[in-house]
Amino acid sequence: MSNADSRGNRPLSPHLQIYKPILTMVMSILHRITGAALYFGTVLLAWWLIAAAAGPTYFEFVNEIYSSFIGRLILFGFTWALVHHMLGGLRHFIWDMGAGFGREAREWLARATIIGSVGLTILLWIIGYAVR
Repeated sequence: MSNADSRGNRPLSPHLQIYKPILTMVMSILHRITGAALYFGTVLLAWWLIAAAAGPTYFEFVNEIYSSFIGRLILFGFTWALVHHMLGGLRHFIWDMGAGFGREAREWLARATIIGSVGLTILLWIIGYAVR
């Protein structure tokens, strides 16, 4: 009954060359990337806490690394990933409640996540420098 040749005539699974990237698709990819980046940032946080427990000399060494230009850039990226992932989680929570499935609502939530994550990250760093 089955035709062995029918498998060869099936279309290939579509990939990124077929799909036109839309904002919600990019947000889904960014949510996954920021989730993975948070693992790296957690290692940095753990290293800082271990250095604090190890003594003042080692703590100063780690603080010098974190206070360098590259270190601050990495910490800024970690802050953005944390805020972006949190706002993405809130977006998913809204969807879990059964709201925000319309086209306009999806686009608005995606834009709000991007703008909010950048704005909150900058605001957190301004507050951090002001308190410092």
